Amino acid sequence: MVSGRASDPTEQTAGGAGTAVLDRPTAGDAVAPRGRRLALSRADLVIGAVYLVLATYVLSGQWRDTHNGYLVKSGQDQFMWEWFFAETAHAIAHLQNPLGTHLQNFPDGVNMMANTAMFGVGVPLIPVTMLFGPTVTFVLVLTLGLSGTAFAWYWLFSRELVRSRFAAVVGGLFCGFAPAMISHANAHPNFVLLAALPAIAALLICMARRALAEESGTDTAPSPAGWWHRTRQQRRDTILLAALLTLQIALGEEPLLIFSLGFGVFAIVYYLHRPRAGLRVLRGLAPTVAAAALITLALTAIPLWWQFCGPQSYGSIDHGPMGNDVKTLAQFPSESLGGEFVPGQNVAINPTEQNAYFGWPLLILVAVAAILLWRRRDRSGEQRAGYRVVRAGTVVILGFGVLSLGSPAMFGTHTTGINLPWHWLANLPLLDTMLETRFSMAAVPAIAAILALATERALAYWQISLSEPRPLIWFAALALALVPLAPTILPVTHRPAVPSFFIDGTVERYVTDGSVVIAPPPTRLDASPLRWQYAANFDFPIAGGYFVGPMADKKGGYGPIDRPTAGLLMDVKRTGHIPRIDAATRERARKDLRYWNADIIVLPPTRNADALQDALNQLLNVPEQYVDGVRLWDVRGLS
Repeated sequence: MVSGRASDPTEQTAGGAGTAVLDRPTAGDAVAPRGRRLALSRADLVIGAVYLVLATYVLSGQWRDTHNGYLVKSGQDQFMWEWFFAETAHAIAHLQNPLGTHLQNFPDGVNMMANTAMFGVGVPLIPVTMLFGPTVTFVLVLTLGLSGTAFAWYWLFSRELVRSRFAAVVGGLFCGFAPAMISHANAHPNFVLLAALPAIAALLICMARRALAEESGTDTAPSPAGWWHRTRQQRRDTILLAALLTLQIALGEEPLLIFSLGFGVFAIVYYLHRPRAGLRVLRGLAPTVAAAALITLALTAIPLWWQFCGPQSYGSIDHGPMGNDVKTLAQFPSESLGGEFVPGQNVAINPTEQNAYFGWPLLILVAVAAILLWRRRDRSGEQRAGYRVVRAGTVVILGFGVLSLGSPAMFGTHTTGINLPWHWLANLPLLDTMLETRFSMAAVPAIAAILALATERALAYWQISLSEPRPLIWFAALALALVPLAPTILPVTHRPAVPSFFIDGTVERYVTDGSVVIAPPPTRLDASPLRWQYAANFDFPIAGGYFVGPMADKKGGYGPIDRPTAGLLMDVKRTGHIPRIDAATRERARKDLRYWNADIIVLPPTRNADALQDALNQLLNVPEQYVDGVRLWDVRGLS
């Protein structure tokens, strides 16, 4: 596979592994590393198309039925995301503020910036949402997210890490279709569309190379022209970096935070053996990064103020323990070939958070590759940059893998009693809103980089002799590690049609300036009424909902603070048992209806509908009506 002998093929060929010296101080590298064009070639487009086909295959179940199809493992999140995309389109089309809305959780509303509204795609895709519906927007973002993330990492690896296009394809494939990505593709487009992150990394790498070139004196342009060129290039870098950061904030802040931490650790370890070079890079990048940060802050000041200080904002979210079980590291994800044939214990916090299911074959392969590549040097004794990437990547994998385990460590859902680093970090600002399980996603590009470098190194042996067996051994091991992780089609179910009452205009006859109360109101356990609202073109606000908003202690929670009547109706639906309803209960119901400014209460066909019907009749003392398949109570005079 990989040999430690002196006659290393990568020392004899210019195209060997590790030749992508990321900090080589040459003026040529500042523009196009290793002479590789930065523009897209025909081969790049073909590779991008292959990634797109794979992503479409993974989501083909949802693509087949974009009207009533629903990703089984999304829980209630697909309803929420579709609502976000639909509400964004509605707000912009009606010249309303998209950062906040009262259409859900009436009358308090929802802080859209404090939720994962993804304006970075929700706004550009408004025509798609308005023409084809939010389900098409949802599955389109997921599909482009998987394929676009894979291609962006491929592009970075092929330009900055390896010369072998095939090796870069392997790295990009793992980044775009890793178990965590497929898991989040069930429900979380903000953790699937991550293409801006490798673009940020590529820009910082180019900036670092230029900084070293300038300080080492290899930038030999005449002084006035050279100064003007550098200043113009710095302005371009500043604007581009600010644009990428702003875009990623509009796509998802949590992935940006994880990436920033992971890339920072990677850079520190990468320059540990050359601290002076690291300091030169830091000095060269600091002004540009600081200026870009200020521009980004200026561009996002209003949205960020709204997020942290605006209506329905909150400080942090108390998730409780959300670390990866140690067993997840070695098991295969459920939506994979390995998970189909060799299922493991269900130890994920939920089906959409299988962030560390790398599988034991891949862990072994990456460990062996990292050990064999750890100390490779060229003939002069200088450590190659590619192998410094291996060292830095290994630290990221281990460090963020441990961090993702939370604290205390769990094994097979049982606590070990061992406190891990998260025990001391969980309450730090910004980190206190994160699910620690997601830190393992920082390991994904690090694993991909090691696989790409090892693949290129194996291919280099064939440049000496086609009879060399080590490449075949490597590719066999690579197949054994990756084939079990190959994703299967995400399962889809058929959701019930929207009640006619909401889509044929009937609801408009019963709503004036108040809200519609569904019995019971939508929650994180059942958010399907959100679909009924956007199917009716948001002609009415609704009480309750599924979102993140402030609780009584100003910490974030999922859904509103349940009012007594909402709680009563949820209990009746769950149990089928009607509690004692007395004068005090009826008065609380009236008070809640006044709070919601309710016009009507709607009872659609649902579980324990008869019990809910009896409970509402006892609560309201107003005549019920049966209209377009739903029962309703007109409470405009009552409230």
